[in-house]
Amino acid sequence: MEHINSKPPIYDPIAIQPMRDELIYVGFEELLTPNDVESKVSVNDGESKLIFLNSVCGCSAGSARPGIALALQNSKIPNKLYTSFAGNDRDSVDTIRENYFTQYAPSSPAIAIIKNGETVYFMGRPQIIDKLPEVIANELISEFEKIDGKAGPSITEEKYGELVHAISCGSKIPLN
Repeated sequence: MEHINSKPPIYDPIAIQPMRDELIYVGFEELLTPNDVESKVSVNDGESKLIFLNSVCGCSAGSARPGIALALQNSKIPNKLYTSFAGNDRDSVDTIRENYFTQYAPSSPAIAIIKNGETVYFMGRPQIIDKLPEVIANELISEFEKIDGKAGPSITEEKYGELVHAISCGSKIPLN
């Protein structure tokens, strides 16, 4: 059964699109509905899944997105890359939190590695804030080395060199 979103987006979808595009560019697939979460993340296929709850928070997500992109240049990365946007993909974010992040306080941004329905790694906003992208990348790479994944990088070095990071203060993002 297809789930529709019951909660309207909080932020102007056009204003946050660059933050979405940054992740799509490096290989993430968006989880826009609860059905997306159930059909892709909930599958116990033995594959590692990196989940990033994107956010307008410039001080945290503004470091997390570049940190993740850099980590995905590693020679070993998770099998699947998924993202949902907190505040806009509200039903899918709720589904992720209710199914995988129950032992953690709600956080955006948040980074997790899930395998066979279990969260094996979690980095919430308190662990992200004030960290440089390189520090976040190094921590993620350390976790990537512990999991069964696939060969990286997620995009070529040349394509990575053309990546433009979307960094802006969330307080300046218009509400929908």
